[in-house]
Amino acid sequence: MAKKTVTVVGATGVQGGSLITALLQDDKYSVRAVTRNPQSAAALALGKLGVSVVQADVDDYDSLVYAFAGSHVIFGVTNFYEKFGSITAEEAINIEVQQGINLAKAAAATESLEHYIWSTLPNTRKISNGKHAVPHFSGKNVIDDYIKSHSALFQKTTFFWVTFYATNILFPVFMPFPVSTAGPGKFIQLQSTPDSVVIKTIGDAKANVGVFAKSIIEKPELTLPGKYVLADVEDLTAGEFLSSWAKAQKKEAKYIQVPKSTFFETWPMWGEVMDKMMTFWEEAKAQSWTAEEGILTKEDLGVTGLVNTSEAFAQMNNWD
Repeated sequence: MAKKTVTVVGATGVQGGSLITALLQDDKYSVRAVTRNPQSAAALALGKLGVSVVQADVDDYDSLVYAFAGSHVIFGVTNFYEKFGSITAEEAINIEVQQGINLAKAAAATESLEHYIWSTLPNTRKISNGKHAVPHFSGKNVIDDYIKSHSALFQKTTFFWVTFYATNILFPVFMPFPVSTAGPGKFIQLQSTPDSVVIKTIGDAKANVGVFAKSIIEKPELTLPGKYVLADVEDLTAGEFLSSWAKAQKKEAKYIQVPKSTFFETWPMWGEVMDKMMTFWEEAKAQSWTAEEGILTKEDLGVTGLVNTSEAFAQMNNWD
């Protein structure tokens, strides 16, 4: 039987790279990696594994059409954070929306396409009745609506929700930092929301995202048409997330809630965006990852063997 060609956008990133790793575990797929720089070390390493590496840019629709030609499955992802910080959240949203629409249009133009997996996030406006709009979710929601407005593409699309990475603790706004005057191995984490906020986490994203995405590909009878897949491993409060890191790293860590103004001044731009997300989760609680029909979980897909948050933290380099 001929192999299915799976084309992966963001092939050298966390999500795309994880899917490629999962697909290479068996020989029924021909894997195509899309990257802006085929000569990068990461892209060359993929080539040595037998992956076909093609050049394309999410800002360039024509390059995507070329890269997608002949694909049976396409995995699409965008990155709000790529330019955010040097540009405003609104500008980052606008760029992401155009990139996501380029991907969707190019996927729709691919005659051989059977399945489009679109990495997105919940619609915080819908869930909160307009109260909350989390910037790095909002652009993806515009793209969701674009896909839904094109019936033929929607019928081939699975909307893929990847939850909070364990490695997000490396973001400056989440990173614990040492307090040497308090003694060796003592850290604090400053946050603008309570330690009781529940975080739905994917654990080790590099290991787990691909397991979910491959399962989506292999079970189209469940994941199509237009279904949502929630990729998560466990729920942890923000305090438990920090405690899990501290235990894995053999540190002492204290969670300290500070005024929002202090948080925003300490981490300009980034503090406000992350506070919007954490505040939404604080208020929406169990509704944070809802408001759509046909949401499938790891149990529905039979996904097992996932690497949890504490295991991911244990694999991180020692923080001394």
